[in-house]
Amino acid sequence: MEIATQMAMLSAQRTQGLVEIAVAKKSHQMQMDFVAMIDEVARAAPPPGQGTKVDKSA
Repeated sequence: MEIATQMAMLSAQRTQGLVEIAVAKKSHQMQMDFVAMIDEVARAAPPPGQGTKVDKSA
């Protein structure tokens, strides 16, 4: 195999590895953003009037 072919293959493998890392980082960031959004909603106070009475018919 020629050296130019080997260099092209190594370059392609390196690029593929970098893309896989970038995709994994972006996926993780999106998951963390989603968790933060859910956490923010869960910790927010209920709207006025909600939770003041118990509905025993439910």
